Amino acid sequence: MLMRFLLPTVLLLPLLGCQTTTAASSEANGQTSSVSAEETNGDTSSGGAASAEPQAASFEEWLDGFRRQALAEGISESTLDKTLNGLRFRPRVIELDGSQPEFVRPIWEYLDTAVSDTRVSQGRSQLSDNRGAVDAASREYGVPSEVLVAIWGIESNYGQNFGDFSTLESLATLGYEGRRHEFARSELMAAMTIIEAGDIAPERMKGSWAGAMGHTQFMPSSFVEYARDGDGDGRRDIWASIPDVMASTANYLARAGWRSGEPWGVEVQLANGFDYSQTEITTRHSSAQWADQGVVGLGGADLPNFDEASVITPAGARGPAFLVGPNFRAILRYNNATSYALAVAKLSDRIAGRAGIQSSWPRDDRPLSRSQVREMQAQLNALGYDVGTPDGITGPNTRAGLRAWQRDQGLVPDGYATLNVLSQLQR
Repeated sequence: MLMRFLLPTVLLLPLLGCQTTTAASSEANGQTSSVSAEETNGDTSSGGAASAEPQAASFEEWLDGFRRQALAEGISESTLDKTLNGLRFRPRVIELDGSQPEFVRPIWEYLDTAVSDTRVSQGRSQLSDNRGAVDAASREYGVPSEVLVAIWGIESNYGQNFGDFSTLESLATLGYEGRRHEFARSELMAAMTIIEAGDIAPERMKGSWAGAMGHTQFMPSSFVEYARDGDGDGRRDIWASIPDVMASTANYLARAGWRSGEPWGVEVQLANGFDYSQTEITTRHSSAQWADQGVVGLGGADLPNFDEASVITPAGARGPAFLVGPNFRAILRYNNATSYALAVAKLSDRIAGRAGIQSSWPRDDRPLSRSQVREMQAQLNALGYDVGTPDGITGPNTRAGLRAWQRDQGLVPDGYATLNVLSQLQR
């Protein structure tokens, strides 16, 4: 997605739901790593405000303006002719860009699919079949082989679903009429740079509706910055060369701060009375400091020796808890959603033969729809717990206000919004 849903993330694109390479992974495209806006770090829509840029009268006029800009920035006439001539406006892209599902899958349902036994088995087979390419990238960049394969599995189901939209048509359409004109225009310019360099032919530049490309879903700007030639043929081909795919993905994670030799994190148990206001990725303490607060590995196991780690509880006090370190944050740079990073982390564990999540999810809980989140936010505001303008996104401000209300009601202040919580608020 390096939609990075933004951004230099590959994961990237709030346009798509993340901020980096996986930015565009939408289930509407058959991709598996779709991330809901609720899981981003903000309390506002991941799409951002529409650009105030005046619109050309027609798509063709917009393309003419873009061509002039590209020429001024050094793109050759021949590249522009073979990329822009005959480019079509794609209404389906605008439809997908404007869609915002009312209902969101619970994290356990997402993980059931993302880390299914079938995907684990396929991941082990892909690692075996591509051992040379994967291990070479792992050695050069210090990222474990199973992590590289896990991202491949989450992003495109090991290359089976990386999308068949023309990247050029998608970005041109979004640049002309999408919610984030300038972002799409800049990504289209990066795509021109890739074609000018000879890395890929225009007709082969395909991916998601939002512009994320290839096996591990890089946005064009992320490709320009992070893609690498892993097979030595002089081109960076993340569509057909697995050595290039693995080297590019490993380079991205290494540049995002991956620490060789450290785990991503560990499942933990929290002490009774644990302060759940600390369960934000932005709250960081050393492992020793967390241990002083009663955080222990499952079964009393020692914690990894992190200098800066966070405790996260994706389903509140009734669900599993995890102590996550710098490498988890590196995965978040790829796609800024806790569910995504946890899926990559646990799929990598399973591929390597380590255990999956041991604690139970609160499967009887139902997360709120977007309209119900807006209702909850309005109710919290009315009760004096300021969470900002109701927007249907459960971000850190909303969780902080909900925790304060839960604390005042004598409830466990975990900030986890469910139908039960909403009904209590309404009463």
